[in-house]
This record gives sequence, structure tokens and C-alpha cells, in this order.
Amino acid sequence: MADYKLKILKITKLTHDVRSYRFEKPAGFKFIPGQAADVSINKPGYVDQKRSFTFTALNDWDYLEFTIKSYTDHDGVTKEIGKLTEGDELIVSDPWGAISYKGEGVFLAGGAGVTPFIAILRDLKNKGMIGNNKLIFANKTESDIIHKDEFEQLLGKNFINILSDDKSGKYASGFITEQFLKSNIDDFNKMFYLCGPPPMMNAVEKILANLKVDKSRIVIEAL
Repeated sequence: MADYKLKILKITKLTHDVRSYRFEKPAGFKFIPGQAADVSINKPGYVDQKRSFTFTALNDWDYLEFTIKSYTDHDGVTKEIGKLTEGDELIVSDPWGAISYKGEGVFLAGGAGVTPFIAILRDLKNKGMIGNNKLIFANKTESDIIHKDEFEQLLGKNFINILSDDKSGKYASGFITEQFLKSNIDDFNKMFYLCGPPPMMNAVEKILANLKVDKSRIVIEAL
């Protein structure tokens, strides 16, 4: 698997702890929307500290992009990525990953787990194939919702938010439950795409099993 040293071209703050990083694109570099790469920082002490991030650009763009949440409560790679500036370099592997679009359905994301779905939904929009796809996005507060305006534009009423720490009434409050899914999904024979923190993924998998969703219709990517 090849590695590429790529310069960061632009950094955009999306939320208080999430940024998008645009960087150079090697000639001929292609990926399937939803795929990720192993990434490290081209600085002493960090070259061998690889983490996986999902591409959020599209193949026809002239740059690559990651959307990365920086965890600042402990010293680690994402905290260091949050300190990077334009001109710094990332070391990026060839693409890999299990999540890819397999048909119309429901995308269930928790926090930064939405990143594999960004490129997939952007790609579907480009192809005129958004259809009746639905995104259910779980976060702590409204300020944590990544690309809120873009998802509203892409999906309209099929962009559904639930917030665990926000009881303003603007969005559903609490966690994803069986009743919540029943009230927001009218067909459980579609595809289900799932990515988020392990506790959320485990809980949602159990709910989908209770709702008799066939395992072959569940596509899972660990956060």
C-alpha cells in the first residue's frame, strides 16, 4: 500500500471541535465514497502514529478532504491535527474501507461517525440519486451537528436530528430508541448504514434486530 506526503491547502472550522482539511491530490488518486485512509502527521514523533479518517471530498474534485474531530481532552493525534496549519503535511495511505452505498435506505450516525456518509450523500446528490435516503444524526447539542446546513439542503425533511444534551424542543431529545426509529422510518426493508461510537452502534444494532431487520441489510463501519 502506497503512502503519499500531501500538503494541507485549506483548513475550515465546521464546529467547535471539527475541521475540514483540504489537501493535495496525487495524480490518478481515486476512492469509493465512504472509504477511508490511514493518516499520520509528517512531523517528528508522529510519522508512525497512524489513524483512520474518511475521505469527504468527491473524485471529481481537484483536492482531497478529511473532516476530523479533534479530541482535546487528552494528548493524541487528533489534538495535534487540530494544531496544524495550511502548508503542513499529512502522510496518507491508499484508500480502504467497508462502507459503500448498496441501495436506498437509512443512514444512522453518531457524532464524527457521520463522516463516511458525507461523501456518499454528496456523490448521490451529484448523480441525481438522493431519492428517499434518510439521515438520522445523533449528537450532544445543536452546535455539534456537522454540516447541518448542507444536510438540510441535500435531504430536506429526510435529515433528522436527535440531541442527547439539548432539550430546546427544536429537535428530538435523548438517544435513539426503538420507538424513535419506528416514528421516523416507514420501511424497515431498506438498507441501514451505521457508524458512530461503539455504545451507540451496539444499542442500535440490538434495536434493528428487535425490528427484524435482516443482517444482510445492515452496513457497519466502526468509528
